[in-house]
Amino acid sequence: MGEIDWKRLYPGIPFKKCSICGKETLVSYPLGICEECIREWREGVLSRIEEVHRRIIPGGKCNLCVNRCGVVPGACGVVDRKRVSLEWYYDPLPTNCVAAFVCGETHGKNLAVFYTSCTFDCLFCQNWHFRITRSKKYSADELLALVDEDTRCICFFGGDPASVIEHTIEVGEKAKVKVCWETNGSENPEIMKRVAELALKTGGIVKIDLKALDKNIHLALTGSSNEFTLENVKNLGRIKRELPLLVVSTLLVPGYVGPWEVERIAALLSSINPDIPLSLLAFYPAFRMNDLPCTSGRHAFEAKERAEKYLKNVHIGNVHLLW
Repeated sequence: MGEIDWKRLYPGIPFKKCSICGKETLVSYPLGICEECIREWREGVLSRIEEVHRRIIPGGKCNLCVNRCGVVPGACGVVDRKRVSLEWYYDPLPTNCVAAFVCGETHGKNLAVFYTSCTFDCLFCQNWHFRITRSKKYSADELLALVDEDTRCICFFGGDPASVIEHTIEVGEKAKVKVCWETNGSENPEIMKRVAELALKTGGIVKIDLKALDKNIHLALTGSSNEFTLENVKNLGRIKRELPLLVVSTLLVPGYVGPWEVERIAALLSSINPDIPLSLLAFYPAFRMNDLPCTSGRHAFEAKERAEKYLKNVHIGNVHLLW
């Protein structure tokens, strides 16, 4: 792992010791372990990840997402999927959607639907407040009643729509406007095929946030596998149309998701379809990773340069956070 070089990308930032190898590098606590130890799966990594995420749930009876929880209040926090907790608002177009750089919508408004549940336990979650709020529950029909003549599209995000994917599908099947999903991609691939069909039918986009290609890094950051996410990226990426069906985003987490990881992601996407747009998102310290710096300009622009060796459309989001 000689290419890992966080000191070059983050000059002047105080580093911490990895609790496993003792090396001083960009490490976030409470995880407390470095990228290199996680990638090489050194002794003690798994127990540390399990301790941080603490999400061991018995059974294997729910197949909606990659977690395959037992039929108990599960990792996503959802039991009733007919009337689900959410927040909504109208967002004038063009909006700050992850796929705005390829969407093309410039008039009217978007019905933004924020689901207050999630299938991942991301240590850097930007919207973690949903975990401690109580939101009103809506059926699909109650949500559709909010679509008026100025509404051009509906965007499901959160939290994550993967946790209530059947609710989004019911809305999508009845909607007469463009429908988009912004998700971690953990949905069962068979269910994701229905999502893709609805996005194609309505002219919408599916935006999948690929946290990391390396399975160990992904598990450490999210508490979940990227198995379904990668399969869904491959399946949707092969579907071609003038307006991209799939947009992939990756958060540039200092210390864990470097330019070398982005290059591997871009190489994978290129092998599927080099026209897949990739949005690289600048990181802001939040939730349990609030001890890391914002993404540096060196980090972001080197990641973009590496990705552009493989892909035709690479974009940097949240540029105002770069330093």
